[in-house]
Amino acid sequence: MTSNGIQEGSPGSPGIPNPNDPASPIMKEKYSSSAASEDISMIERISQDDNSDGGEFVSGKRFINTNDPFPLDPSAPVEERQLTVRALFVGCLLGAVISASNVYLGLKTGWTFGASLFGSIFGFAILKPFSTAAPRWLGGGYFGPKENNVCQSTASAAGSLGLLFTSGFPAAYQLGLLSASPRDDIGRLFTFTICCAFFGLAFSIPLRKFYILKLKLVFPSGVAAAYTIRSLHVGKTAAMNAKKKTKALIISFCFAITLRVVSEYAPGILWDWHIFYTLNRLGWEYIIAAESWGWIWEWTPAFIGAGMLTGINSSYSFLGGSFLAWAIIGPAIVHTGKAFGIPAVTSIPGQMNYSSMSLVDPVNQPSPRYWLVWPGTLMLLCTSFTEVACNWKSIYSAARIAIGTLTERFYGGSHEKNNIEEIVDPVPPEDRVPFFLWAGVLVASIVVTCIVMGVQYGQNVGITILAIVFAFLFSFIGCESSGRTNINPVTSIGNASQLIFGGIGKGQGYSVQRGELLNSLSGMLALGAAEQAADMISDLKTTHLLRASPKAVFFGQLTGAIVSIFMSAGVYIVFSTAYPCINDLSYTTCSFPIPDVQAWRAVGVAVSSATLPIPPSSGYTAIGLGIAAVISVVAKYTVVPPKYHNWVPNFNAIGIGFIMNVCTYPLAMFFGSTIAFFWRRMFFSHYEMYCFAVAAGFIAGEGLGGIVTAVLTIAGVSGASYGTTVGCPGGVYCG
Repeated sequence: MTSNGIQEGSPGSPGIPNPNDPASPIMKEKYSSSAASEDISMIERISQDDNSDGGEFVSGKRFINTNDPFPLDPSAPVEERQLTVRALFVGCLLGAVISASNVYLGLKTGWTFGASLFGSIFGFAILKPFSTAAPRWLGGGYFGPKENNVCQSTASAAGSLGLLFTSGFPAAYQLGLLSASPRDDIGRLFTFTICCAFFGLAFSIPLRKFYILKLKLVFPSGVAAAYTIRSLHVGKTAAMNAKKKTKALIISFCFAITLRVVSEYAPGILWDWHIFYTLNRLGWEYIIAAESWGWIWEWTPAFIGAGMLTGINSSYSFLGGSFLAWAIIGPAIVHTGKAFGIPAVTSIPGQMNYSSMSLVDPVNQPSPRYWLVWPGTLMLLCTSFTEVACNWKSIYSAARIAIGTLTERFYGGSHEKNNIEEIVDPVPPEDRVPFFLWAGVLVASIVVTCIVMGVQYGQNVGITILAIVFAFLFSFIGCESSGRTNINPVTSIGNASQLIFGGIGKGQGYSVQRGELLNSLSGMLALGAAEQAADMISDLKTTHLLRASPKAVFFGQLTGAIVSIFMSAGVYIVFSTAYPCINDLSYTTCSFPIPDVQAWRAVGVAVSSATLPIPPSSGYTAIGLGIAAVISVVAKYTVVPPKYHNWVPNFNAIGIGFIMNVCTYPLAMFFGSTIAFFWRRMFFSHYEMYCFAVAAGFIAGEGLGGIVTAVLTIAGVSGASYGTTVGCPGGVYCG
């Protein structure tokens, strides 16, 4: 295929692709350890075609080009104000909700979700009525798509950085590298988050020209946000569409937050259905083994919504990985004496706990959970970096563009023109982000990072500068992956940085503990930069299509990033206080599976220890599955036609299934993606109108509900104190 577009749906729609395509391009999903490469939708397959010439994808006589800005609406008023206080304020509020949700969801599954769709629709729902009801002196006045873009971009920035607190920091506390509790380190958590908050923003500006204007990568989330915003503002049916989408989002959001809070008081009835435990009580004695291995149904709106957005490739691969790990390999290694469980606290005959992470003798007496971490982690790393290797040419070109932008400032314009094909920027000069602005943010970030790392963590300036350089290089990977597949493999990026700096620590003769802290902090710098850069350049894709001002959006992103610093760290402290098991390995059960933390800790220990703490059988299995992952990715790019990419097993998702020690979330995502598949096939117009709004509401609502339950737990009035244990195995509270 030689086109780079998105197929148009019904009039007034946000340009959803062909209903016969089983994948969905809308979701901005990021799995820490390289989140399951989501279903390659039509536009994503187009963006991966190296022969793409930026043409148009045509459906009959109707087409929409995702490369060029939308045509001007002659009936729309001129937007005199794009960057407004009201857009920044509402964007920050919405981003704060997503930030809180992302910490909750990241600790649950390692997934976080962008705020683009949520910010686009909810921002419109708040600001459109306000703009007409309030007098101009109080912030009223015309609210158009460009200001909506600023609001959405601010929300996106404010909702980022949650992965720092669902991967690296909990792992550091589990390894005893920081203080006893996050509350004791609140100052250090804030300052380190400041270090990570602005690199990606600065990096995204010089990368914008290459990825958006030259390569014309799709960035499906950015395109989805642009079409959503346009559908809310432009066209005869815009007002009606906006009302329907907003109503669906609000209802699903309220339903999810209510269910999450109320179910804490009756978890065995309203939330978790322990089907195999019930069958055991009815006389099927040996079926309790399925309960022991985590096969429980959970009514989680967030992950049903996630499945609705990601499509069947990611969700089915995720469930397939869980089944392979926790229904086949897990029982096999226990049966053969390669791994060992412990009796469950319920005292039900035959029920075992296979989720312990005890490190007393992990090589000779590993738990199944520890044994399975290594194959899962290696699959994630192999898949992510094979993807990068298969796209090395464009990453190399992006580096040349970015370096050319800098050298032009010192050697003049001739250097860039002689070495790099000139790219025409359609944005008026007054709306571009000036060099001094983004470069100033970058320099200030470098200075602050060197000071914080030296004063608070004892890291020398040279290693900090080197970590920043690698963070910059890894940002290319994040942007490339997001632009082509809508997946940002940020934890794999962080793990790769851990490997590099683990080697540096050994070369410097650091102690094991200091080496672990070095590789963990350096990995988080790379993770934060890659996460922010990909988020921001996706927002700039939205800006490009809407003909909005990159400068206004950049200021919105800076404002949102400040909110993210305090929200992400603050919410993490709330959850750590309510659920100490997040940071303490001595707990045998925990409400949060924290798969990212397991992978992060495993890599940190492996690269800093004198000997690899990996059970031999686990290591051999990891190598075999890692090779399979490499072969799968290479085959996808060299042998399998793009139209069949949906059928290639997704080893990122399979790896996640290995690391996650509960099967509730893959089951929920499988359920959600199956619903969306048939909804799309059978009722496309209805699906197009409501699906993404409902899914976004489910995700944000459950995340915020998780915050409420954490507060109730701290206050001592949670379901654990006043709820019922009906439906819970052995009468033990299961919330």
